[in-house]
Amino acid sequence: MEVIMRAVFGILGTLCSVYSLLIFVRIIFSWFGGGYGKIEEFLSRITDPYLNWFRRLTFLRIGRIDFSPVAALIVLSLFNQILFSLAAAAALKIGHILSILLRIVWSSVSFFIIALAIVLAIRLFGYLTRQNTFSRFWQTIDSISKPVNYRINRIIFGKRIVNFLTGILVSIGILILLAFLGRYAINFLASLLDKMPF
Repeated sequence: MEVIMRAVFGILGTLCSVYSLLIFVRIIFSWFGGGYGKIEEFLSRITDPYLNWFRRLTFLRIGRIDFSPVAALIVLSLFNQILFSLAAAAALKIGHILSILLRIVWSSVSFFIIALAIVLAIRLFGYLTRQNTFSRFWQTIDSISKPVNYRINRIIFGKRIVNFLTGILVSIGILILLAFLGRYAINFLASLLDKMPF
């Protein structure tokens, strides 16, 4: 019975991995504007119903950037890890499930932290090279970077006014530090959860 359970969970995990790959290919196709005929139509038919659940979540859109496909892939990754853990152990402890959930949640949070740090770094590059910030690209970058930079600066400096260069460098540093320290804290907590007897 245990062998059958492992095989079933292994097959389900593999199917989940294949579906994640199809979603990834679908996302890549959408970046390049279509024109792929029956392949794109096939991918749309099998992936869009799942992706549409996440597209309805408006908080996953920041400016012109839509993070709903990333959220969809993160949720699939969670199920994938649980299925492969079940395949490996044939039984899963609550502590192990909590550990997986914690790592997946942190994975999505750290993705957004690093993505915001990259956007701020792009904005810093634009500032240092005196780019024309009135183009659509820079307006999108500003629509993401300004609120993040403002909030971090309010937390660090309070009501003190700091120049743009200092503020953005501090914001990038805080985000990188948060991602670095968070990774170690989450790994420590996850290892404690893995050691739980139940």
